[in-house]
Amino acid sequence: MKAATVVSIKKELQHRSSEELIELCLRLSKFKKENKELLTYLLFESHDETGYIEAVKSEIDDLFEQINTNSYFYIKKSVRKILRLIKKYARYSLKKETEVELLLYFCKQLKAFKPSIKHNVTLTNIYQRQIVAIQKIVATLHEDLQYDYTVELEQLEA
Repeated sequence: MKAATVVSIKKELQHRSSEELIELCLRLSKFKKENKELLTYLLFESHDETGYIEAVKSEIDDLFEQINTNSYFYIKKSVRKILRLIKKYARYSLKKETEVELLLYFCKQLKAFKPSIKHNVTLTNIYQRQIVAIQKIVATLHEDLQYDYTVELEQLEA
């Protein structure tokens, strides 16, 4: 079965009643965890972006604490997992400021991580790629926000 385009789905949804839309949303949430997480964000957390960011930051803290530090292999695996999670949560929000906040926090945590990431090329590259990604996003933001985030970036790079 071939999936319909977003435009055709939108047109079809406009012709449905509110009860049918509720049923469709509930059915959609049963199929994938990401669908349920997105609906949770849209219904309960989208009105309080700062609370959402803080909740994600605390989850990042927990994940950093759980990293197995016996080998850089396990550290790399865990760091990539955390980064995937951050990207997913940033996609739910669709706000560039949220993505920058989360990536900055990730970089701060990674820089402060023990054992140091400087002893591993892959981890250093991950860190550097995130710094570049933050710089690209910051360039698209309002001037005041650009200044604030640039100051934080300079602190990270120092």
